[in-house]
Amino acid sequence: MPVAAACPIAPTATERRRLKKAAWGHKTPHQLRLRAQIVLHAARGRSNARIARETGLHLDTVRRWRGRFSEHGLPGLNDLRRSGRPPAFTALQAAEVKALACRLPAETGVPLSRWSCPDLAREATACGIVTFVSASTVRRWLGRDALKPWQHQSWIFITEPDFKAKAQRVLDLYARTWQGEPLGDDEYVISADEKTSIQARCRCHPTLAPGQARAMRVNHTYGRGGALAYLAAYDVHHATVTGRCEARTGIVPFMNLVAQVMSHEPYASAKRVFWIVDNGSSHRGQKAAGRLTAAFPNAVMVHTPVHASWLNQVEIYFSVVQRKVVTPNDFTDLNEVADRIRSFEDRYNATAQPFQWKFTTSDLDDLLARLDRHTADHPEEPSATTAA
Repeated sequence: MPVAAACPIAPTATERRRLKKAAWGHKTPHQLRLRAQIVLHAARGRSNARIARETGLHLDTVRRWRGRFSEHGLPGLNDLRRSGRPPAFTALQAAEVKALACRLPAETGVPLSRWSCPDLAREATACGIVTFVSASTVRRWLGRDALKPWQHQSWIFITEPDFKAKAQRVLDLYARTWQGEPLGDDEYVISADEKTSIQARCRCHPTLAPGQARAMRVNHTYGRGGALAYLAAYDVHHATVTGRCEARTGIVPFMNLVAQVMSHEPYASAKRVFWIVDNGSSHRGQKAAGRLTAAFPNAVMVHTPVHASWLNQVEIYFSVVQRKVVTPNDFTDLNEVADRIRSFEDRYNATAQPFQWKFTTSDLDDLLARLDRHTADHPEEPSATTAA
């Protein structure tokens, strides 16, 4: 019986370079390495029988991959697509599990606050959606649509009747305008608030400095040394902070901060100094604004909307203090806390630059428009336009 002639192999220069890389590369899979070696031997004009002897492979294996390369080139050396095992679950079952994940557990009578993948797997089995499904399968289904029912985010509706007007006044001040007029060089914008309950936690063992392949280590057990409040006034456009530590917050401590700022230049002789504050009890309402103006006629109090402390830039400074000074909390007493904060304040004032505030009145309009679109889809919720 005549033997079929071997397929002639004549790879291009590019194909030969890629074949050599596959045949001798350290990271090439073993099967692909052998197939590349078969083709390289064939390109030298060797017979299938000789290639089989030199590589230790079966003659049919050599004939198959030589023929595949001759017909399809380099892609022919890859495995053919396999049908694989039949799916154990239908697309409808996966969709029903996803729909279950998008419902609150209480709606199905499950005494949980939120779903986890094992809980969803058990509930899908109990509801008869599937006979059995593993938590990893449920996790893979949810991952395809980026569903994470075990996570949650909090949110709050705008309830301030004059939200837009109050927020716009604050944003205008950040842009150095007031009632449509630009601020002068002798007008300043101060952002003020209190950071409450800064504790002095004395660790029962000394904190260990970081070392090679080791993070700083802070002992978990501590003794309580009390707490204090840090009141700060941040000059928005000059990036200077004036602060003080008090035993507690209140009207008197806040007015002490105001006096500390307003009794020094350039604020003492300024034309106007705008004080941006939130609606905390120390400086809430027109009564607080009148008290400020009575004490310092050139001071103007401007309130942020209710539940909008994020508009107050001093909160950004407080976040810096929390990260760089307070955490991790390891102080022997409150005096050390106060000294550390005052020292950091001096250090900050020596190098700080104004925050790059990017939320403008245009962004505010976009935010309120998005809230309006959201409430249009949920008529039972209050309208942002009505609130603003």
